[in-house]
This record gives sequence, C-alpha cells and structure tokens, in this order.
Amino acid sequence: MTDSPAVRRVQSDHSPWEEAMGFARAVAAGDRVIVAGTMPLVGGVVRGEGSPYEQALLAFNNAIAALEPFGLAADSVVRTRMYLSHARDAEDVGRAHKELFDAVRPAATMVVVNGFVDSRVLVEVEVEAYRGAPE
Repeated sequence: MTDSPAVRRVQSDHSPWEEAMGFARAVAAGDRVIVAGTMPLVGGVVRGEGSPYEQALLAFNNAIAALEPFGLAADSVVRTRMYLSHARDAEDVGRAHKELFDAVRPAATMVVVNGFVDSRVLVEVEVEAYRGAPE
C-alpha cells in the first residue's frame, strides 16, 4: 500500500474484499477522510441477517470505527450514503441513521440498488468525515 504525507490509507478486518479487490477501508486526503462501502460484517461474516435496522447500525458503526485511526468519530461525519436492496427498508435504515447522527446532521443520500455481493446483506453504507486542515 502506497502512502504519501498528503494521503494515508487504513485497512480493517471487517471485509474479505479489501485484500481481494485491492482497496483501503478508509483514505485520508487533505481535510477529508473517506470510508469505503461498509457492510454489516464482523470478521468477514454477515450479521443482523433479515434486520435492516441492525445491519445499518452495524455497518455505520464499522464505518465510524474506520475513522478512529485518524482521531475522528461520528461527530466528524459530514456525509453519509445508504444503499438498500429494498425500498421497504428505508424507514428502518433511516431510524438507525437518526440514532447515530441526529445531533450531527450530515448530508445524507439513500438509494435502492439491485443487490450486493452477498445476498444476505440488506444495507451498505459510506461515510465522509472532515478532519480540518492538517497541522
């Protein structure tokens, strides 16, 4: 993995696809930290099967955990994206989002997609955080 003073990348143990596809869980560039699409995985295993609410909470918490190596938390998040496999899950996923980000109020997008690489996954999320100007 190549880093420079201006760009830093971190890996996680949540997704088997990071190594297989060659991507970083999170990348800090300038004043932003961008977290890749994050599924409800623990040690590479899907959790919360059948519950869009539980999957959203877990996926967002995994994404927030990816911010920790940069000294950031949920209150630094400025943008979220939620990808759902079913429109019927919008309320449950929205409720999880509100629970985590109600006080933060990031810009948010929710999109229904055709599916994910694992059919048990109902939701995948992305977050972007602001870390301020580098010192």
